[in-house]
Amino acid sequence: MPLALLALAVGAFGIGTTEFVMMGLLPEVAADLGISIPAAGHLVSAYALGVVIGAPLLAALTARMSRRTVLVALMVLFVAGNALSALAPGNDSLLAARFLSGLPHGAFFGVGAVVATSMVAPERRARSVSLMFLGLTVANIVGVPAATLMGQHLGWRATFLGVSAIGLAAIVSLMVLIPHDRSAAPAAGLCGELGALRSLPVWLALGTTVAGFGALFAAYSYIAPMLTEAAGYADASVTLLLALFGVGATAGNLLGGRLADHAMRATLFGGLASLVAVLAAFPLLMRTEWTAALAVVLLGTAAFVTGSPLQLMVMEKASAAPSLASSANQAAFNLANAGGAWIGGLALAAGFGVTSPALAGAALAVLGIGVAAVAYAVDRREGAVAGGRGLLVAGSARQEPERVAG
Repeated sequence: MPLALLALAVGAFGIGTTEFVMMGLLPEVAADLGISIPAAGHLVSAYALGVVIGAPLLAALTARMSRRTVLVALMVLFVAGNALSALAPGNDSLLAARFLSGLPHGAFFGVGAVVATSMVAPERRARSVSLMFLGLTVANIVGVPAATLMGQHLGWRATFLGVSAIGLAAIVSLMVLIPHDRSAAPAAGLCGELGALRSLPVWLALGTTVAGFGALFAAYSYIAPMLTEAAGYADASVTLLLALFGVGATAGNLLGGRLADHAMRATLFGGLASLVAVLAAFPLLMRTEWTAALAVVLLGTAAFVTGSPLQLMVMEKASAAPSLASSANQAAFNLANAGGAWIGGLALAAGFGVTSPALAGAALAVLGIGVAAVAYAVDRREGAVAGGRGLLVAGSARQEPERVAG
């Protein structure tokens, strides 16, 4: 694997850290700015909104630029957003800075995935994507806990200055390690990139991402009350258990990349089926402390096995212009975050019990399998049509010399 993937992983590490660290800093931010914790929670939503808007917008606007230049520019925007977050004088300015920080998120992963796959042999494409995503999963093990501790002891502003420093390191890595000749943008341009979104298979792949990762976030958004109220853990233990989720996510990400290079579709269906099984077992697993810890690891593993296959599937369905579709998949991931949390909250509010969000997540994972099955059927149908056209053309070519000879 090329060393350039390390530069992409460093950028992913910084992005993953800033995305999730705000959840652990809400009390400190709320107290410092004089707002309620629910109001501070809007800072999480502002970042997600930036991702959803920025992913397709920035990918489309930079369609004709060198991908190396695009990645560096996106990381510069990332550093600016986090630096402004550290210097924000009030809640409104912090909301704007968090929105700005989220803008480059999806486009960085989308364009980065295209660059990663362009630097390796075809049989290693999924593994190259998984190694880039490794920075995101490792952020949940190391980056987020470390940044949270920094915020609790040095102030939340220090956290965002630290994330800005990670972004600067990523900029240097990208400029040194990403080659010029392998990151040039295709000739498709903006029209070609937008045209990729008219494809039904692309939308089915995006729908699978929304349903599959919506299943994860339906449960993960409420993992803390499950661990404390159902499994009996103390509040202080939750941070360590969330790091276990990061361990599972890292293992699943690497496993999914390796398996998808051999059988992408089978890996996707297997990962979704495993996610259904894990989430359906949550009410039982949350009855004791050790089985609850196992459930957290298994949740991360099952969910992130599907990450690389989903990203690669979207890129293949938009092979002529993959940057926008690849970035749109990151927007779909964040829609899954918001939608999954909302659906899990509905189950909780309905009084079905503290572990009911996991069952709602299992239902979403089943939906993801259904969407993936429809996508598979469409692929087979389009393949059969293309094959029939090929036979027709070949038959016409054979008949033409006969008519000329006659």
